[in-house]
Amino acid sequence: MIEDLFWCLAIYLLYRFIFELVIPIAKTVSKMKTTISQMNEQQQQFTKTQTPQQPNVPPKSSTTTTNDEYIDFEEIK
Repeated sequence: MIEDLFWCLAIYLLYRFIFELVIPIAKTVSKMKTTISQMNEQQQQFTKTQTPQQPNVPPKSSTTTTNDEYIDFEEIK
């Protein structure tokens, strides 16, 4: 009698553990995987549709100069 009650309690706790913790986590993980894969596909499509940009060309030096001074690096021993 007590053994049967113990098994019923064990099965009930296992049932609650599976349906309140394991299955919701599995559903969430599955949903996150599909969302991430969709985002990756969108990112790939976006990068394919972008026109290639020209390489950065340094601006031409202007006639005005700044008062910044360059200080040489000296190694201290």
